[in-house]
Amino acid sequence: MTPESTPHLTLPPELLEAIRRIAGTEHLLVALDFDGTMAPLVGRAEDARPLPRTADAFAALADLPRTTTALISGRALDSLRLVASPPPQTLLVGSHGAEAWLGPDSPALTLDDSQRALLAEVRSTLADIVSAAPGTVLEDKPAGVVLHTRLAEDDVAEDAVAAARLTLQEMPGVFLKDGKRVLEASVVKATKGEGLAFLRQATGASAVLFAGDDVTDEDALGRLEPWDLGIKVGLDFTSAAFRVEAPQHMAEVLETLLRERQRATSTSTSTTE
Repeated sequence: MTPESTPHLTLPPELLEAIRRIAGTEHLLVALDFDGTMAPLVGRAEDARPLPRTADAFAALADLPRTTTALISGRALDSLRLVASPPPQTLLVGSHGAEAWLGPDSPALTLDDSQRALLAEVRSTLADIVSAAPGTVLEDKPAGVVLHTRLAEDDVAEDAVAAARLTLQEMPGVFLKDGKRVLEASVVKATKGEGLAFLRQATGASAVLFAGDDVTDEDALGRLEPWDLGIKVGLDFTSAAFRVEAPQHMAEVLETLLRERQRATSTSTSTTE
């Protein structure tokens, strides 16, 4: 079975109505998590790619007037660009909000001397753990290091994460984030919720659609206003008002939003001429 051969999902009436409502807003921000939302989760982070229908609808939304698309990811920006191949005008927030790209003039994330030294200590600690835990790997980010355990046996993964947490939580200035089979240690405190708030302010969006699958996405879902639309991808606990079961179903959400937004923006344009 191919990734997009999941049986067609008929969106529930309540979600359809919410999509139609938000499609009519003055300036729409469509902000999505990537892994587990636009792309299925995979064993090797570098192998992730967006599902074609989802990517096509997202790109078409990026071309609409008064519509801004954005990706908010735990990935570093370079990694996000590599796997997501986002439309050129799509705004990017990486490293759980520590990095942001709003255009060519966006400043790069910089660390001070103490942060760089602390990051090197974090990496050395995690490298020692990985060397003794088969199937675990490290991913370097500009402000952090991620311990990936998706390819490890369950008991190995649990022991590795426990050992990492025991040591790193005692280091002042290190901030830990849990995700699906990952533990991230960062020397910059940031959340996807802060990233979403930043994008809302930067774009002047009158309403936001945000969708995500992981526990870190709850920070962004928790920052939504009553007139926004939050969607959880997956069956885990969430504060979102709506959910779909898998990344494959986000295609129908975005295709529906695209149709409704095209209708709304074309109607708005015709009435102002």
